Amino acid sequence: MEIRNVAIIAHVDHGKTTLVDALLRQSKSLGRGVEGDLLMDSNDLERERGITIFSKNASVEYNGIKINIVDTPGHADFGGEVERIMRMVDGAILLVDAKEGPMPQTKFVLRKAIQAGHKIIVVINKIDKPEARIDWVLDKTFDLFVELGATDEQTDFPVVYASGVQGKAGFESDLSKMTDIIPVFDTILKYVPVAHAEIDKPLQMLTVNLSYDNFKGKIAVGRLYAGTLRKGMEVAHINRDGVNKKAKITAVMSFSGMSRNEVDEVFAGDIVAIAGISDVSIGETIADLANPVALPTIDIEEPTVKMTFGVNTSPFAGQDGQYTTSRQIKERLEHELETDVALKMFPTDSAEKWEMAGRGELHLAILIEKMRREGYELQVSKPQVIFKEVGGKTHEPVELVTIEVPEEFSGSVIEKMGKRRAEMKDMKVENKTAYIEFVIPTRGLIGYRSELLTDTKGLGIMNSLFLGYEEYKGDFESNPHGSLIAFEPGTTKTYGLVAAQERGQLFLGPGIEVYSGMIVGQNAKSDDLEVNVCREKELSNMRSKGDGKAAHLDTPRSMTLEDALEYIGDDELVEITPKNIRPRKARLSAIDRKRQLRSS
Repeated sequence: MEIRNVAIIAHVDHGKTTLVDALLRQSKSLGRGVEGDLLMDSNDLERERGITIFSKNASVEYNGIKINIVDTPGHADFGGEVERIMRMVDGAILLVDAKEGPMPQTKFVLRKAIQAGHKIIVVINKIDKPEARIDWVLDKTFDLFVELGATDEQTDFPVVYASGVQGKAGFESDLSKMTDIIPVFDTILKYVPVAHAEIDKPLQMLTVNLSYDNFKGKIAVGRLYAGTLRKGMEVAHINRDGVNKKAKITAVMSFSGMSRNEVDEVFAGDIVAIAGISDVSIGETIADLANPVALPTIDIEEPTVKMTFGVNTSPFAGQDGQYTTSRQIKERLEHELETDVALKMFPTDSAEKWEMAGRGELHLAILIEKMRREGYELQVSKPQVIFKEVGGKTHEPVELVTIEVPEEFSGSVIEKMGKRRAEMKDMKVENKTAYIEFVIPTRGLIGYRSELLTDTKGLGIMNSLFLGYEEYKGDFESNPHGSLIAFEPGTTKTYGLVAAQERGQLFLGPGIEVYSGMIVGQNAKSDDLEVNVCREKELSNMRSKGDGKAAHLDTPRSMTLEDALEYIGDDELVEITPKNIRPRKARLSAIDRKRQLRSS
């Protein structure tokens, strides 16, 4: 059977997963009992956030030809996934929103596809939007191809217009003339080359992804470049250092629709999954035992942000979580390293703390959220950027940031970004909306997202893209704040909270257990302040004129995981349990904090 391997790439929320749904449904490749939308976003986190985090494989059959589709993450923090996928496919579909056009992270994933030399099909999606501006989007997409150094052949890209949510596509932008998604299939068959398959050559397979099965153990997913693979076959496993080890394949699987089916044999050109090699890692080669030849390993971009993960040391430790010990947390982090090559782990001077480095704040926040949902308890420090020494000078990561805000708020955005050492590169105003482009140090972005929403009354949209390392931009205080700290342990009372809210904004309401040193709110001033939120009104048998007046308590600011990570300062931590997210001081005792201040 002829095989085509294609990746779908796009910016976050441009409808990539919805289009794949339509392709799966209209090719009749779905098994029975599969219901719901966004089938490819099978992970709970992905469904909640509306983004693809983990790359996934699906397979459809059209006119007797097997098309392997790989859905890739659109967020630059998951760049490790995108880089690997480009080695697995022979072409790519670039999905662009008919209103927004190419966005910063479109640039990131497209650059990877162009560098790999793939033919790219452009699908302009969401043409049913009332604000769609199709010609403008097409011009911008062409400009982006030129900017990223595409070849003449790549810039002469085929264009398909689509509405993924309606399951329709066509070669003209008139939605009324469209009936189904078939034009996308036809374009794939016309422009994506047949998978190069050297069946007669010695076995060569590159591991591009890993997953885990409770029965089969570690499963390696990758493209079979040459030869055939059979169940029970003995192979050579060549690791990243070139060390060759003998291994036996216990299971061979092929993709069909959304499922992974066990088969006896698979042939070169296909995307396959194998089990039986317990220590296999991403970027390694499975080769012929008699003639082992390694494929080039995959280069992964270096991490830019680090955080310290540690055992929960708060007075409430062990109340919510199932896994709380240093051994359990360390094993879980090491397990994550096996499947996420963009993540790095470094030991610290304590056996109960580890430094985790990733591609961005979101990359590490997703790991924390996954652990929290699995029943782990831990505490983490403020995200910090990773500096490099180049030619005796300090270099730091910088990002390209695009901010879309109503024109009236553009002044405050430019002012705040300027304080964070951002350099404005471009500004356009269309229909009373300002589109501003900055280059900013990554450390300047930490903590800014929530500030942007506050400054723009929730109307600001920010997208960022890692550009590389540049010389150190100078000192600045990116997120100055003072915290309201619980003075004593106990349960919060309305009387104490009403008094505390006069000092700033609270993070919690009445009836919540707190401990001494826990952060209960943000001070209106830039220094820390201890407050007694557990204080009750003294009862007496005397009545005064003011009695009976209801105390008004403002709605507290709820803190999500990302909010808490953005908020905390250098001397603060976030305690994370399956049920609670609590910002706290690293030193819970007020005396210890004073001593630390004196010594610094």
